[in-house]
Amino acid sequence: MDITTKGEIEELLQGHFYQLTEPKLRALIAENGVVKKVRAGELLMDIGDFIKSVPLITTGLIKIIREDENGNEIFLYYLQPGDTCAMSLTCCMANQRSHIKALAVEDTELIKVPSHYMDAWMSQFSSWKSFVMQIYQRRFQELLTTIDSIAFLKMDERLLKYIKDRAETTNSNIIKTTHQDIAEKLNSTRVVISRLLKQMEKKGMIKMGRNSIELL
Repeated sequence: MDITTKGEIEELLQGHFYQLTEPKLRALIAENGVVKKVRAGELLMDIGDFIKSVPLITTGLIKIIREDENGNEIFLYYLQPGDTCAMSLTCCMANQRSHIKALAVEDTELIKVPSHYMDAWMSQFSSWKSFVMQIYQRRFQELLTTIDSIAFLKMDERLLKYIKDRAETTNSNIIKTTHQDIAEKLNSTRVVISRLLKQMEKKGMIKMGRNSIELL
């Protein structure tokens, strides 16, 4: 069930978006925002969609994916609690269609803020402008890391980095995933990923379970 009361939304903002300091800004978000709960595996946004709201993530995990015309996908970055999507902000302010897909990795809760407020808030509220700039900077650094990984690291190094990054993102050494899912994110094949994971397990770096990997 979606939460819509102003008091509940203000509590979520205080807990996860403390940097939005202006009381009037928080009141506007609480008045116009709606809290949405989505299940793991649910598609929140697809390529070509017009973006009518910006998500403020309060719990869970969302992955952002780029897809080419042949359906090949590449993982870009995760959205965690306290995050929003830089791509959504850009498309909202430019009135463009989405260039990315957003998929819930875990059961997720987010505040949906109508997109037509984004541009005005940039000039009206300094904390909102600072928050958006920080999000852009964070996403830019993550994209550079992704590019560096593809360009300069061997597949076994990329795989280990992916596992470590995922463990850090979820704050857990046990990663719920499949070999096929990892292969798609790293632009490889399931056979290659399975072989490298077995090698890592023999070296005592990881322990594999059913649809899970434990980083040792």
